[in-house]
Amino acid sequence: MTDALIIGAGPAGLMAAEQLAQAGHKVIVADAMPSVGRKFLMAGKSGLNLTKDETTARCLVQFSSSFGTFNSMIEAFGPSDVQAWALGLEQDIFTGSSGRVFPKAMKASPLLRAWMGRLTGLGVEFKTKWRWLGDGEFQTPEGIQVLTPKVTVLALGGARWSRLGSDGAWVDILEKMGAKTVPFKPANMGFSVDWSPHMAKHFGQPVKTVGLHVGDTHLKGEFVISKTGVEGSGIYAVSAAVRDGATLILDLLPDLTQTEIAARLKTARAKDSVLNTLRKRLKLDAVKLALLNEWARPFPTNLADIPFKALSVPLGDPRPMDEAISTAGGVSWDSLDENLRLTCTDHPTYCVGEMLDWEAPTGGYLITGCLASGRWAGLAAASALAT
Repeated sequence: MTDALIIGAGPAGLMAAEQLAQAGHKVIVADAMPSVGRKFLMAGKSGLNLTKDETTARCLVQFSSSFGTFNSMIEAFGPSDVQAWALGLEQDIFTGSSGRVFPKAMKASPLLRAWMGRLTGLGVEFKTKWRWLGDGEFQTPEGIQVLTPKVTVLALGGARWSRLGSDGAWVDILEKMGAKTVPFKPANMGFSVDWSPHMAKHFGQPVKTVGLHVGDTHLKGEFVISKTGVEGSGIYAVSAAVRDGATLILDLLPDLTQTEIAARLKTARAKDSVLNTLRKRLKLDAVKLALLNEWARPFPTNLADIPFKALSVPLGDPRPMDEAISTAGGVSWDSLDENLRLTCTDHPTYCVGEMLDWEAPTGGYLITGCLASGRWAGLAAASALAT
């Protein structure tokens, strides 16, 4: 019998394993994939954004969760703690101009190697190609294997990037155990747009420095026009509100007031076409002009009345779940106690990471939340083993 079984070898599961192993317990980490940390490595391909260099209080407002303990997790392991943890693995980090924190290597593999070295040094044993079937039962290359741990930590991910192991298949297992779940929804995702044919030449192009307004949320950002719609950091930042029914309004000229726009347009030459006038007088690039052509036609006689600063965006449905960066939904907080332990089973079983019902924008918050929840449950499981 092993002391602790961790099912899922992403950042939340590995952090739980670290806490338990450091407490002196025998730990096995099982994962359905052929190797550990696959989503972690994928996230690091474009520069692993570990956290945001900001106060814990400011970090907390980025998380959507109805469970008070979630705030306690972040307070116990927030942005400064994530940075200290990475430095403790001898990974140099830096903070970008936006406050986002990255390893200097700009990828996940060196950090993951260092972390795996620490865990194996603590005696953690890894089982790959082990697919969980429920309780302690696994489908493995050697056939059905059964483990009987004293405590179990589930770190099974959400329901995105199924090719990397997060397929949400665990929902049926937990519901049969008596746990409540919240249906998954895509988060940090793009939206479909029914483009007219003239937009095809702009596919893949960025829309830079725009204001994005959704309800009371106002921010500056950028996004990308794709064949299927719109995506990118600016869209992801407002995606939850838009997904839930809010309208996106764009300000294509966030650095100019309406008065300044009108003044510039008064100097237009009569012989210039409308689009040339907007390009010359307002310095609008081809992509922004295309969006106006797409969504603001017919142009009013008074060009100053074009909705440069209040362009309503007719977005379609969110892009499919498996295209999303993350998901909302998962294990309901009603099924967990303050230690993230499932209340529907006598066997001490904890849930961590993206399988919990929370969401956050990109910018390091997702990894911070996973690490914090893994640490929280790992410490709770270690404490349960000590009693």
